[in-house]
Amino acid sequence: MARYHVIAGATEGVEYPKIRTIALGDVRDALVRGIDDFKAMPSHVIFLCLIYPIVGFFLAGLTLGYGVLPLFFPLAAGFALIGPVAALGLYELSRRREQGLPADWSHAFDVVRSPSFGAIAALAALLMILFLSWLAIAQSLYQSLFGYLPPESIDGFLRQILTTPEGWTLILWGNAAGALCAAIAFVIGVISFPLLLDRDVGAAVALMTSVRAVAKNPVPMAAWGLIVAGMLFIGALPLFVGLAVVMPILGHATWHLYRKVIV
Repeated sequence: MARYHVIAGATEGVEYPKIRTIALGDVRDALVRGIDDFKAMPSHVIFLCLIYPIVGFFLAGLTLGYGVLPLFFPLAAGFALIGPVAALGLYELSRRREQGLPADWSHAFDVVRSPSFGAIAALAALLMILFLSWLAIAQSLYQSLFGYLPPESIDGFLRQILTTPEGWTLILWGNAAGALCAAIAFVIGVISFPLLLDRDVGAAVALMTSVRAVAKNPVPMAAWGLIVAGMLFIGALPLFVGLAVVMPILGHATWHLYRKVIV
């Protein structure tokens, strides 16, 4: 029964939420509302999103210290694949603020007491599998082009990547594979995680609702995906520190986008 609840939710039958058709103006309004939430709750969200800069520095140190330099970019870029999981606390804060409830940083961890926590964990595991698959693809692609020996230096690695035909092949196919994984993660997670936090519908219904929402609103959702990718890229430039601002804005905005999409 517990396993069925994780997959199908609390109801006896399968009930899919109704999906609205939205416009580009709704995407813009969701982003504005996300910024407003960030202004209203800056200390809370910065506390939560310091995880991102810390992990970024850790990944950089691991790369420089243990000879996994070829995986540095896949690790940094692929970490965005599990962004919806990291943003769960932000969704909760926006939900509480929307309902006029207290919304200090401690309430972000109320996610673990959600009736849908099992379903949330199941979808989080799915995104983690996707993340690990992306790393495996990146590693295999690099080894197929450059062999199994690690780079001798950072300068040598950069010359190898930027000045050789094999390097440009790696950039082309690596980015294509990364874009595909990112698109899959976006379609799976953009609506499903806020929905599970809001309603106990089960992992299967949440995932299919997210897919259906993207299919019904391809242009606005594609625009949102590009905004997310662009802001994450900008936030990652200063050694990931900018993500402490970018992540809360995107997290709050995603909640408001969910509210516009789902009836």
